[in-house]
Amino acid sequence: MRVRLVLAAGVLLASAAVAPLAHAEGAGGRTGGPVPDGPAATGDSRTLDDLSVYGYGTVGEDSTVTLSGMYRCLDDSAGPVFVGSTLVQGVRSTGIGGTRAVCDGHLHEWVNTAVVKDPAYRPGAATVRAALMQLTTGEAGLPEPGYLATEDASVELR
Repeated sequence: MRVRLVLAAGVLLASAAVAPLAHAEGAGGRTGGPVPDGPAATGDSRTLDDLSVYGYGTVGEDSTVTLSGMYRCLDDSAGPVFVGSTLVQGVRSTGIGGTRAVCDGHLHEWVNTAVVKDPAYRPGAATVRAALMQLTTGEAGLPEPGYLATEDASVELR
């Protein structure tokens, strides 16, 4: 139980404290980031960990927010890796889920979902701050987050 609480806290911390990166919007509404025909697709282990956010998110009638994108990570032997995301619209900022990453050097899609009410998010312009974060054991024996990649992307909520 204690380990689950610490892991959850790490994911929330990762989704709340990401540094912005500039990426140009690409085809299909996706922002810059991992591409399928990169060196990792051919097995080159020198490719860096990477993360992207699709240029759109959804808001359901029940206030369910869904955000997604792509990631690639190479090694999770030092500790588990997660994709965390935060949605910002106006002055409102909320962590939207967390996904456990598979670090095998291949591209994977991430999808994070949360029900957000009072006040609910609305269709329109927003920002997604995403982080590919690894939990490693710190000096005190507690998990500490380490950032493998971050993305700060403009999105359109639909």
